[in-house]
Amino acid sequence: MIGPALLLALWAQGKVSSAYERYSRVRAANGLTGAQVAESLLRSAGIHDVRIEPIRGHLTDHYDPRRKVVRLSEGVYYGSSVAAQGIAAHEVGHVLQHATGYVWLGLRNAIIPATQFGSQLAFPLFFLGLILSLRPLIDLGILLFSLAVIFQVVTLPVEFNASARALASLAGGGYLQPAEVRGARSVLQAAALTYVAAMVMAVMQLLYLLSLRDRRE
Repeated sequence: MIGPALLLALWAQGKVSSAYERYSRVRAANGLTGAQVAESLLRSAGIHDVRIEPIRGHLTDHYDPRRKVVRLSEGVYYGSSVAAQGIAAHEVGHVLQHATGYVWLGLRNAIIPATQFGSQLAFPLFFLGLILSLRPLIDLGILLFSLAVIFQVVTLPVEFNASARALASLAGGGYLQPAEVRGARSVLQAAALTYVAAMVMAVMQLLYLLSLRDRRE
């Protein structure tokens, strides 16, 4: 049951690596770095209280809403490729979601603590329940893991919307030429597949837990 989902996850990871590798070699005509694009997009949106910082690692880019900082991997922060600008604009998309009170982002942020708590305890409680033949403990483990599934489902509209905002900003603001926008779209669509794969994997794991529970009855 989990095997196909794992293959999907590996395929999605390969797609994003391939797309990033390809378009990180294509220098954008505007010559701007990812950091400069992010800074410009924020200022154009009237946002002046969000910092942009480089962070080590490969594709470790993210927006921290608590500290109001966009962290871009060094290849994106300093790079002037189509891929770098697309990813930088995507993270700014999350900033815009936060600034406009995007419902799905608010929901995702709200359930993060419960999801982290549930993810740590779900499997220990579930398998302890199996060993001790305690149905309430098994069900509690399943319930806690369900929070992780909900988180993955909620993540999808957040990520797709951030990419849509990014592409609209890059095209509408004249940052990228049409062919370059298509390249940025390829990178962001490939990245989105990893979130789809994570959601499918979580659902398959939940179904597996349910099947294990039902076999014990």
